[in-house]
Amino acid sequence: MAPQSPNSSSRSRGSIASPVSPTVATRSALTSPAKASPRPPSSEDSTPRPEHALPAPSRARQIEFIGDSHTVGYGNISTRRDCTQDEVWATTDTAQAMPALTARRYAADYQVNAISGRGIVRNYDGMAADTVPTAYPFTLFDKAARYADPAWHPHLFVIALGTNDFTTPLHPGEPWKTRDALHADYEQHYVDFVKRLRAHAPNAHVILWATDMANGEIASEVGKVASRLKAEGERDIGFIPVTGLAFTGCHAHPSTSDDARITMALSTYIDTHPEIWTQK
Repeated sequence: MAPQSPNSSSRSRGSIASPVSPTVATRSALTSPAKASPRPPSSEDSTPRPEHALPAPSRARQIEFIGDSHTVGYGNISTRRDCTQDEVWATTDTAQAMPALTARRYAADYQVNAISGRGIVRNYDGMAADTVPTAYPFTLFDKAARYADPAWHPHLFVIALGTNDFTTPLHPGEPWKTRDALHADYEQHYVDFVKRLRAHAPNAHVILWATDMANGEIASEVGKVASRLKAEGERDIGFIPVTGLAFTGCHAHPSTSDDARITMALSTYIDTHPEIWTQK
């Protein structure tokens, strides 16, 4: 939610722990952890060892997670809400966040493309920076290269965006004069974003999920987006409102217990849609 939060925009395969810089969006790794570096041979073990870790083997299932700090795992292992910036970095563990938990449950390769503080059309408190849909096509924030991986064909997109669009009041000078205008812009851009994702992965299932923050405004808007997509002919669209989160991580973000609760809500849906994994 807060604009100073860690970023995770990870796309290549391997392993991921906590973010390394508040200003870097890495397209780093998100499958099973890479193999550990080999220990030097001893007098008891003279077997030749490879000099470099081997790549993790590909799995049959692929899931892509797109979102903000709730998807990053911002401060999720913290034992308190009041955190310094250094403590945010130290207690942000994407490997214990909802994407990793969900991918492990389904033995899936996965990507996490999430940027803290960013939204669909509006960033936290009106912060000036690229929104997630604007940044999404590129490997890094400098937009020097577009991301492309011919081996990446996700069966499932799991998207949570709207927290930063709606948890703060509009300010003078922002493009939207009223909340209704913000809602209309958000809905249209979210629909367009999902359709762009589908253009590259036409058979992928899409789950949109939302918390009950902002007095239900986020969930209400995401529900409208899901309904519009279905009305416009998009199939395999799911909407999951997630309630009962404690938000005891740094700066009132989801904790690891909350991550488990979100994962359970997603899994309940996924388990009732086995066709997610069979569509080509």
